[in-house]
Amino acid sequence: MTDPAANDVSRSARPLAVIVLAAGKGTRMNSARHKVLHPIAGRPMIDHLLASVAALSPARTVVVVGDVREQLEQHLAGRAEFAVQDPQLGTGHAVAQAEGALAGFVGDVLVLYGDVPFVAAATMRAMLARLHAADEPEVVVLGFEPADPLGYGRIVTDRDGGIARMVEHKDASPAERAVRLCNSGLLAAPADVLFMLLRGIGNDNAQGEYYLPDVVNLAIERGGACAVIVTDDADEVAGINSRGELAVAEARWQQARRARAMAEGATLIAPETVYFSWDTQLGRDVTVEPGVVFGPGVSIADEVTIHAFSHLEGARLERGTAVGPYARLRPGSVMGEGARIGNFVEMKNATLGAGAKANHLTYLGDATVGAGANIGAGTITCNFDGYFKHRTEIGPRAFIGSNSALIAPVRIGADAIVAAGSAVSRDVGDGELRLVRAEQLVKPGWADRFHDAMKKKKAAEKG
Repeated sequence: MTDPAANDVSRSARPLAVIVLAAGKGTRMNSARHKVLHPIAGRPMIDHLLASVAALSPARTVVVVGDVREQLEQHLAGRAEFAVQDPQLGTGHAVAQAEGALAGFVGDVLVLYGDVPFVAAATMRAMLARLHAADEPEVVVLGFEPADPLGYGRIVTDRDGGIARMVEHKDASPAERAVRLCNSGLLAAPADVLFMLLRGIGNDNAQGEYYLPDVVNLAIERGGACAVIVTDDADEVAGINSRGELAVAEARWQQARRARAMAEGATLIAPETVYFSWDTQLGRDVTVEPGVVFGPGVSIADEVTIHAFSHLEGARLERGTAVGPYARLRPGSVMGEGARIGNFVEMKNATLGAGAKANHLTYLGDATVGAGANIGAGTITCNFDGYFKHRTEIGPRAFIGSNSALIAPVRIGADAIVAAGSAVSRDVGDGELRLVRAEQLVKPGWADRFHDAMKKKKAAEKG
């Protein structure tokens, strides 16, 4: 057999290639979207995995694609190379398709699965460290011991803890099914050894497929040694094949993120009702009330309060700000120190200066609001003319009266006042008052005469 260490480079110094299997049809997901592109915490599951992979600085990353591969090729363009598996004849066959992409590569290969997104970088490093150990196993497998082994393949070990045999559940004997050590499917091996072994496996099994674990059995038959390391977190290697499993993974991720938020100094009044995104950043002494949802791209400084039932995405909040209840911050929203938005206020691509306030029923889109300004209830920045977006600029300490419409592009100067009910379409200078209302017309007795006439007409209709 080829000596896996038969080159002048020590194993510990060898480059790494990662193969991610993502060719399956994902039929149980029942979706036009590729399975591994379904999000958890606002991030496609394969991106969770590749973020952990990046911590190992691999020399090459090859994604094996098949069904609706165009989606993956577009999503991962510039981040990975691709190999195509068509038809899909099993996991061993899938890994073999990457041999052409890795032609000439000398180093180690780590095989991962796109629908197993939460394998920690530390676990990957542990697999490679075992591969680099003094006994130089030809293949290292990641095992786990779930509460219920279900249909997982089993890892049968010998008295010394090495692998004696790998067997798929459907091909296992009753004694083998009683083994609790299960195969995650992840493995590491030198590239030359892995592809040589793959060329030797067959498909004489219950599924008629080329099983990746058979490379271990073949290596053992040829006199080689293979090793297993065991993760103590079965959830780390849980695969996601259906919407139900996707929901379970989301719930598990959210539970862990909530615990982390509280450990890092945030107060969650009702933790089970708060939903974080994968990149949510919270400062210390932040208070989050029930029903708050964080979309991607939210950064929260210290001593911020997010009141109940608010939704934030793509927003930055400086120290001491307050949001909601029932507020919505859309991408591009920035709140300066001590600023506040209240109930039923929406912001998009807008900046609220330090100490500025918009306490109720307001839309601020494509706007800059100066420090200390006050935006009255019912104010709207009219930022879209049907074709283009335009900006509204409101100076520091300006006061915008309730139910005003600011028709962009428009500038309201510092210390200016816009009277309630105004529709402002021209700039307002610093310190000016702008009052835009029709002259009030008073007709004494008109309402009384109207009511009398209507009552008589209604009575006549009934008669």
